[in-house]
Amino acid sequence: MHRRNFLGQTSAALAAAMFTQSFSLATGPVKKQRLAMVGTGDRGTSMWGIPVVKEFKDTVEFVGLCDVNQGRVETAKKLLGVTCPTYTDFDRMMNEVKPDRLIVTTVDATHSQFIIKGMNYDADIITEKPFTTDEQKCQAILDAQQKTGKKIAVTFNYRYSPHRQKIYELLRSGVIGKITSADFHWYLDVYHGADYFRRWHRLRKNSGSLLVHKASHHFDLLNWWIDSEPEEVFAFGSLDFYGKNNSFRHTDCRSCPYKATCQFYFDITKNQRYVDLYVKNQQYDGYLRDGCVWREDIDIFDKMAVQIKYANNVQVSYSLTAYNPYEGYRITFNGTKGKLDAWIKERQPWEEDHFDEIQVTTNFGKRDIIRIDNKEAGHGGGDVRLRKHIFNPQGEPDTWRQAAGSRDGAMSCLIGIAARNSIDTGKPVRIQDLVSLQPQSQRPVGS
Repeated sequence: MHRRNFLGQTSAALAAAMFTQSFSLATGPVKKQRLAMVGTGDRGTSMWGIPVVKEFKDTVEFVGLCDVNQGRVETAKKLLGVTCPTYTDFDRMMNEVKPDRLIVTTVDATHSQFIIKGMNYDADIITEKPFTTDEQKCQAILDAQQKTGKKIAVTFNYRYSPHRQKIYELLRSGVIGKITSADFHWYLDVYHGADYFRRWHRLRKNSGSLLVHKASHHFDLLNWWIDSEPEEVFAFGSLDFYGKNNSFRHTDCRSCPYKATCQFYFDITKNQRYVDLYVKNQQYDGYLRDGCVWREDIDIFDKMAVQIKYANNVQVSYSLTAYNPYEGYRITFNGTKGKLDAWIKERQPWEEDHFDEIQVTTNFGKRDIIRIDNKEAGHGGGDVRLRKHIFNPQGEPDTWRQAAGSRDGAMSCLIGIAARNSIDTGKPVRIQDLVSLQPQSQRPVGS
């Protein structure tokens, strides 16, 4: 038997109206939340700056912006259209403006510094993924939160797209029985994938590698979908395509003598936003947003394979490559009663479908194909839904447990940290040997 269902964004949007977040304000007269942001680059301004000002002008206000680059923070202020003061000194900002909540969108390796300081200044935290980049910093954040009692929201927008939410619902429904294993393979293309090797992400000391910076998104989805926590990790990884794997190289694309022949030439001058944020302000810190993907200092992996064993005995095979002709992912969940499959095309050179599919096949039974409208922008509509969840003051229940806290943030980045450590040592790594958290067979409530 074969049946097709179609779920449009209208029904998904109605369901999304039930969203809230466990960190919302108490009910009653709305008092504007006082927000400060540290890290005013593209992610900070485009995800947590301009949209928040536009969508929540009646409930939030920016009281301070901070960045190490004085030109970029002034540019960000203009982009947001706000009147708050700007700073290059984080401590001075926190002392002077005393925000209710601090948004952390800095270089990954500095997340822990600002999360911990922010909590010590009595602010609740909204932080971009990854939570942090190594086990010592992760433990330091957990210790600081325990000491201060402040709240941390980790912004996993992938949880909020209707397609990924539907996978969660189907898995919780028991339609494929008890989950026993999963295969998850992510493909970054030669446009998006290459961009990580142009920027600060190319250095492990900044990003922790793509196993932490990028894959923490994917590992969080697995933790959320499987509803358990990782126990042990083993991995392989190498740098096979970018970096030293080319016969020529330069420092940046604008001044490159090979721009006429290099297929990875990136003309940053065609992106006015990048010009305003980065090119016009590189005089302050020397940061090149259009760095060469062949630089020999690149020390992250572009090919990774990870085995994960969960506390509930689910086994996962995961891979990530960063030089594919198309972008997207394939995922399969195997269960005692059947199988769930999904193939998502995020960027590709062929004509784009206007829906994503989930296929559910039951043992000795039928095959259902569920189509979900994918025309919404912002990670399939996840960005808008996440912001509503973060800043919604209504206090409705978090029906699909999409709000992510510090434990979720830790468990996602710790898989990547364990994988990186495993590649370095050639040995499996247990999560409980990295930090004080003991993996649970079922995700704790309010994690």
